Amino acid sequence: MEITAVKTPAGNAASFIIAAETPADVAQRETLLDRAMGPGRKRKSSEKLRRGRKPSEGLAFIARSTSGGVIGTVRLWDVSFAQGEKEGSALLLGPLAVDPAHAGGGIGAALMRHAIEEAARLGHRAILLVGDAPYYARFGFSADKTTGLAMPGPYERARFLALELELDALDGARGTLKANGRRVKSGGMQLAA
Repeated sequence: MEITAVKTPAGNAASFIIAAETPADVAQRETLLDRAMGPGRKRKSSEKLRRGRKPSEGLAFIARSTSGGVIGTVRLWDVSFAQGEKEGSALLLGPLAVDPAHAGGGIGAALMRHAIEEAARLGHRAILLVGDAPYYARFGFSADKTTGLAMPGPYERARFLALELELDALDGARGTLKANGRRVKSGGMQLAA
């Protein structure tokens, strides 16, 4: 997916490409996440669900500048929870990050739209995340469907948001989220999907 003529904070047009993350992108992605999210990023509640897991199949994306550098990233992870008498499932989105030098240029929004579209195309029913409600509301996320759910660690309830890709996908969802995605082989980094 190529995006062109997106305005940067300086007001000039920028081009970037959204692509599936590859193993060659891992080092640049990690550097970007450190720069954009700071040293505490690995202590977040969401990280507990990602640790030792691979992103959901086909749902790890990067934004690449025209010079080839990774300037944005988003990945989605398989999680489960109680739902009635059976186990329910959803995706946990995050982290979404854009290189601070490219912030405000529409890259994060383009990554979000692409991730949502691909998750729906692949048949996933719902996406959860912990984030800034005013930012994510424009993509359809709200706290309305997360009242029965919890994260495995400290988090701000008002920032725990959901988007149903299928109507009523989270009805009756309850309990603490559990990771249920593909495991990383022992000693491996969290590679691309």
